[in-house]
Amino acid sequence: MSAAPRAILALLLMSLIWGYNWVLVKEAMRLVSPFDFSAIRTIGGGILLLGVLSWKGRPLQPRNVPMTLLVGLLCTTVSVGAATWALVEGGAGKMAILVYAMPFWLILMAWPLLGERPRGLQRPAVALALAGLVLLLEPWDYRGDWFPSALAVSSGLAWAASAVVTKRMDRLGEVDVISLSAWQVLFGGLFLAAAALAVPSAPIRWTPWMAGAMTYNVVLTSAVAILLWFYVLKVLPAGIAGLGSLATPVLGLFFAYVLLGERFSFWEGLGGLLILAALALLAFEGFRNGNRS
Repeated sequence: MSAAPRAILALLLMSLIWGYNWVLVKEAMRLVSPFDFSAIRTIGGGILLLGVLSWKGRPLQPRNVPMTLLVGLLCTTVSVGAATWALVEGGAGKMAILVYAMPFWLILMAWPLLGERPRGLQRPAVALALAGLVLLLEPWDYRGDWFPSALAVSSGLAWAASAVVTKRMDRLGEVDVISLSAWQVLFGGLFLAAAALAVPSAPIRWTPWMAGAMTYNVVLTSAVAILLWFYVLKVLPAGIAGLGSLATPVLGLFFAYVLLGERFSFWEGLGGLLILAALALLAFEGFRNGNRS
């Protein structure tokens, strides 16, 4: 299988991991503060990825410390921290959707900064995905608290900016997927740990469920899914990689409905179908290009 179809499969697996995790984190916030949780999951994931790097016999030191630090600050400290904080008071499904406005911020940034423009079936996919996201948000009937919403949007903006920095690093030949994944999440986690120490909070209530949720976040969310994301970002154009991640909020909305009892309206359901149609177009385009190559 060529690189593009592999990247699409990686996107689907990543979206499944992150989509289910919105429900886990929403429930975990009853037992732990957002900064404590974010710091433990990201530092744990970074250490795990450094272990993988060592096991594969690759150099442990990051290739470009300043840019790796910047990616970690944007992708992990701001994006993960703000998204987790948003879940304290906001609904899991709606917060997932707001964070995943990220692909459209990324498309706007990638055009002038990376010279990437949607082509072929990517253009109708962008239009379908944008329409689906608007329907999911239902801005004409929004009754939520604007503070968690602002946090969620900030998370998406920071994530998009980190993707642009990563693509610039890749063009300089300074991206080893495992090394960048490990060091950016570790650097970002250290900033989150500093925030956790600075903000007073109640002790973590460790229960068997909490231990399982934390293990899921360390191993799958902050190690496996992060690795998949940076692999996808290396293989695909930044804007298309971002659009592909839109399966996550649809899955987040579905899991929130099934497991948390959060209800979605007719418009949210229609928006989810439009996003799935956009993803189908991207998948078809990716596999067609893969067959050509």
